[in-house]
Amino acid sequence: MFKKIPCIPIDDGSAGQTTRDAAEETPIAIFVNGRHMTTAILSPARFEDFITGYLYTEEIIRNVDEIESIRIEENRISVLTRDIFKRVSTKKTILSGCGGAVSYIDTEKLPSINSDLVISVPEIVGVIAALLAADARIPAGRIEAVALVAGGSIIARSEDIDRHNALDRVIGYGLQNSVDFPRVVAVSTGCITSEMVRKCLIANIPAIISTGPPTTLAVEVAEETGLCVVGSAGTPDMAVYAHAERIAGIGA
Repeated sequence: MFKKIPCIPIDDGSAGQTTRDAAEETPIAIFVNGRHMTTAILSPARFEDFITGYLYTEEIIRNVDEIESIRIEENRISVLTRDIFKRVSTKKTILSGCGGAVSYIDTEKLPSINSDLVISVPEIVGVIAALLAADARIPAGRIEAVALVAGGSIIARSEDIDRHNALDRVIGYGLQNSVDFPRVVAVSTGCITSEMVRKCLIANIPAIISTGPPTTLAVEVAEETGLCVVGSAGTPDMAVYAHAERIAGIGA
């Protein structure tokens, strides 16, 4: 996911050339039932997890059994579903951060969270520390990371240049490995956007926790749909922005 590229440092007084790690990005055309659905910009790894999670969060499929085949080629992913006449246009009720925009928000068209999961502050602190410790380039902001956490332990983790793609990857992993989404939380780096909230709602993941703060729209949608949002986790600014009742000892 990283390659050495040449550069000239400007902060150490040296004029000599050196090399630094740079995150790779690859344009991948996604075809579903022979039709071009979109072109995604991804880190070159775990494409099967990504396409499974992406089709699920875009509501093209409802479970992995609806996928007939996945063919991964250079710069292209081709998917056949069991229903070859399945519509392949994206179905976005809310979209922010990456991929486009819409002119309205209708939370009545979004699912609400159905889970009684409660997590503790020590669990939050522990899993954020574990996520950041996985690779020194994550806390440095050189790549984004997302994990699924159950019982205070990371059960799936992905890195990408875009945390939305990483979230699709861990959801795809969860679908392929029968993860019980109502019993896990999503943990991420970076700002929590409404698009990340939407993906969690589709998967019925009851909480999203990140090292960055949420957007106002993310909080508004989460509040109306039952999703717990914790921002700036692992910092002195950590706070619960929506549905604090899911945090033990915080919400009434």
